[in-house]
Amino acid sequence: MTTKICYALAFLTGLGLVFIGARFLLSPEIAEAGYGIHFKEQGDYSFHYIKGIRDIFSGLLLCTFVLTNERRALAITLLAGTIVPIADMLVVLNKSYNSVQQAMPHITAIIICFVCAMVLLASKTSKKLQKHRPTLN
Repeated sequence: MTTKICYALAFLTGLGLVFIGARFLLSPEIAEAGYGIHFKEQGDYSFHYIKGIRDIFSGLLLCTFVLTNERRALAITLLAGTIVPIADMLVVLNKSYNSVQQAMPHITAIIICFVCAMVLLASKTSKKLQKHRPTLN
């Protein structure tokens, strides 16, 4: 049951990342404010586009691993991926105009990624799933 919950959370996180990435591409200034920083872009949205593409890729990767039932790949990606919300949180908290409130989405992402990765790594693949997976000999 906890594995299914982690799969659902990972899928929702992936969809959320696709949404956030698309928002950075389509409405960079609104996305920037929601992210918790103020960037004087003066018409140059390079940062926003880089972040948007990164988030869309990360979201699609998570969703793909969920849909293909790649438990270990999903778990390892989630675990390694915790570096992104940790770094983002530190950037946001480093700004004098922010408080913990602006860091909460990043803190939530850290918790979800880490806990789900640990649950997925600790769970065993069911025998039913192992029958349908090709083995490498």
